[in-house]
Amino acid sequence: MRNIEIGKYRIQSGGFKAFVPSPFPPKDGFDFSSGILKKNNEATRLLGKLDGATKLLPDADFFLLMYLRKDAASSSQIEGTRATMIDAITAEGKIDAKVPEDVDDILHYIKALNYGIRRIQKENFPMSLRFVRELHQQLMQKARVTHFSDPGEFRKTQNWIGGTRPDNAGFVPPPVEAMHHALNDLERFIHVEDEVPTVIKAGLIHAQFETIHPFLDGNGRTGRMLITFYLWKEAYLDKPVLFLSSFFKKHQKLYYEKLLGYHNGYVSDWIDFFLDGVIKIADEAISTVGKIAILREKDILRIQTLGKRASESATLILPKLYVQPIVNVNMIQKWTGFTRAGAQTVINRFIEMGILTKKDKSKKYGQSYMYKNYIDIYS
Repeated sequence: MRNIEIGKYRIQSGGFKAFVPSPFPPKDGFDFSSGILKKNNEATRLLGKLDGATKLLPDADFFLLMYLRKDAASSSQIEGTRATMIDAITAEGKIDAKVPEDVDDILHYIKALNYGIRRIQKENFPMSLRFVRELHQQLMQKARVTHFSDPGEFRKTQNWIGGTRPDNAGFVPPPVEAMHHALNDLERFIHVEDEVPTVIKAGLIHAQFETIHPFLDGNGRTGRMLITFYLWKEAYLDKPVLFLSSFFKKHQKLYYEKLLGYHNGYVSDWIDFFLDGVIKIADEAISTVGKIAILREKDILRIQTLGKRASESATLILPKLYVQPIVNVNMIQKWTGFTRAGAQTVINRFIEMGILTKKDKSKKYGQSYMYKNYIDIYS
């Protein structure tokens, strides 16, 4: 595929060069190679297979919730967060007061994803610039930040990536006026009926959004959400279960290199990398569905070996562990209405069956417990 002019660097009044996007999509369109189109077909096939697999899960919403957490952790870690998915699950359940401060980044990302899902699913809200601003507001409102992020508002000043100022930055996104033109082009591109294959279009939307960089902070996380929401909105997935952040995190240096190459016209290289991510993550997710089904069946059979009363309480607790796979005695009490001693007995029974394990074996008091086999499937 030929190099495509996505934009040009232009001198600004401050003496630095900023990237000014060309009209988008390009006038002559895109001309992807047969190799790229073949890879797109494979990515599309695997998305269909993933969609079919998740429909067979009796608890597909639990599967989605864990994937939201995994993506939230990976996407936040790309931006420097050190907290993990386990830290987020612990914080969500208020299991332990000692969680890293930056777990807040992950919790805000989960909040934004859940908000976007409700907005699209219940209200059939369009993938508009307003939707993008609302996602950003949920992501950044009262979030832990090092500088003003102006939640829910496109920037009114010049920003830059890397360096200490625009003239020594690694990349300077478009100035404000050009930014608005580019955003309007992107919104039209999202909604127009064209010949660009849907999965490839999701990759173009992400790269173009990152090129525009319309927020003071949170651009990467917001832009990664748009991939999933676009594929879901286009009905390529029954549930928004394809999240690419773990792939981008694993190949973070290459991710940034390919995005920078996209700015410079190497669109095909970026799409090739993006499709690799879709194929890899869809394949992993299909495997995860199978592993969950096997684990679920195995643990149900374990529970059925218990006596009637013990089996009833265990059957009540197991589905809740799919939602909250890290628990303590207080949580089991809340779920069952048992006394503290009764709740601890249930936990001990789950440990004996190999379902729960101590989260921190060195702790004598205030112990919490993990559904480790379940969490490990997603790790």
